[in-house]
Order: sequence, then structure tokens, then C-alpha cells
Amino acid sequence: MRRDKTNYVIQSVSHALDVLEQFAGSQEELGVTELSKRLKLHKNNVFRILATLEARGYIEQNKVTENYRLGVRCATLGQRYLGQVGLLKPARPILQQLAGSVGETAMIGVVRSGMAVVLDAADPGQTVRVVAQIGEPVPLHCTAIGKVALAFGEATLKEALPEPLARCTEKTIVDKERLIAELDRVAEQGWALEAGEHVLDVTSVATPVRDYTGSLVAALALSGPTYRMGEQRLREQIVPLLTRASKELSGRLGFESKK
Repeated sequence: MRRDKTNYVIQSVSHALDVLEQFAGSQEELGVTELSKRLKLHKNNVFRILATLEARGYIEQNKVTENYRLGVRCATLGQRYLGQVGLLKPARPILQQLAGSVGETAMIGVVRSGMAVVLDAADPGQTVRVVAQIGEPVPLHCTAIGKVALAFGEATLKEALPEPLARCTEKTIVDKERLIAELDRVAEQGWALEAGEHVLDVTSVATPVRDYTGSLVAALALSGPTYRMGEQRLREQIVPLLTRASKELSGRLGFESKK
């Protein structure tokens, strides 16, 4: 006779998951005392659990307040889950349609461990084209997908940016204040531009993809040689098509736009 799986539950692991789940509410940061009260656990036990989770990247401590918040490892697992069950399948036909309509490489990317990563791409079939490096981590501050994540994603991404910022090309924005101003424009206009900042002579545009909670889960991007990605074409063709595609994918993930 098979035993119920609840008989195999490890209490210490269960307590660690209880701690993690406390951060699912509206409060971004919690202290040891508050967690101890909520979970009716001794402070020393809570501290040991937090220390373990912090060492593995699932929790991080705000050095100013000494409170704790979710770590980047949680975002990584969440993004991987979406990629496995809910993001890439509906994105695939949209990527193919974008690449075919615009004639440039269409990509979908996410943030993993503080870097932008392309999960999938559709080739436009052009002789001269941008080849997507799927799975290769690239900086946030000088890529269109990364700028979307910084402008629309968790505030902790901005806070974690190094200073000075790494220079990839002569066009890379390395001044943090200038980058923040750029991200404000991205948030206002709804799309991000990368013009030779990561790779010279390559221009990319990206727009946010949201899920049913309204949270940013990915970015759609179109990338091509700069000589084909002129300002007029960007504004009249590429940005409108990309924006429409992002709204379509967000809708398939359950997001309801208020506009």
C-alpha cells in the first residue's frame, strides 16, 4: 500500500518555503521579527532559514534597512517556468510573423541573474541579418531587451547596476544618470532602442510582454543592421508592428490592457 506523500514532507524544507511565500504579498521587504511573528517560529530558526536562502540567491538583504526581499534566483526560476509551460509556445508564431513582415530578426528575451538572455528567435531569411545568440547572457544597460527590463521590471534591477557601467562599444551609455533618463523615456514611450550600444552597426527595438498579473515577463525585439533600421522605418513600421505583437502575446498570457 502506497503511503501518502505528505508523510515524506521534510519540516525544515517546509518552513523555508513558508518563509519564501511570505514575500508574495504587497510588502517588498520583511524583517526577522515580522517573519517570526507571522510563522510562529523562533527568531533564530527564521534567521538560519534566511541565511541559507540568501546563500543560494533566493533571498537578499537590504544593507540599509537590514530587511530581506526576494532574490534574483526566484526570478530565474519563474522565467524558466514560463519558458517551459506558458511563454515560448504562444510566442513562436508571433516571432515568425514579425520576422516575415519586417524582414528582420525577431527575438524574445528575459532577465536571468541580472543579464538579458534571448530564449527564442525567428530568422528573416535575409542574406545580411543579425544572428540571435540564444541563451547567451548580455548586459541589461546596452541592449533593447535589457532596457525594457530595467524600465518596466523590478526596481532591484536598477539598484543592482554596477557603477561605472561597462562599455561594450563607443556608443554604450556608461553614465548611470544618463541611463536612468533614457529609461524614463522608454517607460513613457513604451519601447526601447539600442543603436550600436552592444554591437556596432546593429540596431534593436524591444517592447514589454506582460502576464495576467500585469508583471513584466519578457520582451519582444526586432534586430537588424543599422543601415536598414532608419528612424523613419522604425517609427512608421517597426515600432507599431512590434507594439502590436507584444500586446497580442501579452493577451495570450492573460494580460488585459486598460488602454
